[in-house]
Amino acid sequence: MRKDWIVAALSLVCLVALWALASAVKADPLVLPSPRATLTVWAELAARGELWIQMRATLIRVAIAFTLAMGLGSVIGILLGRHPGADRFFGPWVTVFLNIPALVVIVLCYLWIGLNETAAIAAVTLNKVAQVITTLRDGTRATNPDHDDMAQVFGMSRMAHLRHVLLPQMAPFFAVAARNGLAMIWKIVLVVEFLGRSSGIGFKIHLHFQNFQTAHVLAYALTFVTVMLAIEMLVIRRWEEAAGRWRGSA
Repeated sequence: MRKDWIVAALSLVCLVALWALASAVKADPLVLPSPRATLTVWAELAARGELWIQMRATLIRVAIAFTLAMGLGSVIGILLGRHPGADRFFGPWVTVFLNIPALVVIVLCYLWIGLNETAAIAAVTLNKVAQVITTLRDGTRATNPDHDDMAQVFGMSRMAHLRHVLLPQMAPFFAVAARNGLAMIWKIVLVVEFLGRSSGIGFKIHLHFQNFQTAHVLAYALTFVTVMLAIEMLVIRRWEEAAGRWRGSA
């Protein structure tokens, strides 16, 4: 584990060095500011408190949309995986939602619901829920039917079967859905804020983009990327390891 952290740190250091080199070669801070210039802007935004206000607004949207997408997608995905007839009927619906461009969903939600928080959360949730359904549906199909027979022989209740037989087998698929979901949801949230919100990281990126303030754009973007990277390393990756431990794969 410690070795993994060292390798990850070295990788990020190399990435920053490559950024500094590219900035020096370009020699135009309006196009590509250096890491030092970006850090200076970041420090100013953090000192004023503006960075944390916008970060909080975006993280709240990410948390709500992620919870809704994982909850709805997991329930529907497991049901479709357990009932082939329902999957044959509703499967095309899932395919349609998988292939609708995220921008179209965002615009339609704003047109139908209005430029408000409900439309923003709905747009992000709809853009992700189909992927969660697909992952959990495929995971349910991959479970071992012998375990179901065993549960039936021992007379396990539905809740006991779900808790002790089905969900442990599904744990790796929940982890995959969470990782992919988090990676996609925060990007979609930024687009939603870019197009129709008056707060959040996406809104500030839009504002500074209009003013050609590249360092500010990078400062806000990299802050959020850092938070998502920390969640990936400290939460999602450990969840994946724990999810596969019962199979002896961790």
